[in-house]
Amino acid sequence: MSRLEQPSERTDDDRTVELVDEVAVIPDQTADDTDRGWGEYADSNDDRLLADRPPHWG
Repeated sequence: MSRLEQPSERTDDDRTVELVDEVAVIPDQTADDTDRGWGEYADSNDDRLLADRPPHWG
């Protein structure tokens, strides 16, 4: 028998595999998909717009 034909001492079933759930393969958001990536900055007027809502918006 050649070396390739001999049964190995260890099989894949005997191998220990550690699974890690914390590794992010694909990020949730890329750097260019943020406000800063689009050239916008944190200066927002959201508070003013919410305060100036028309009365019919409830």
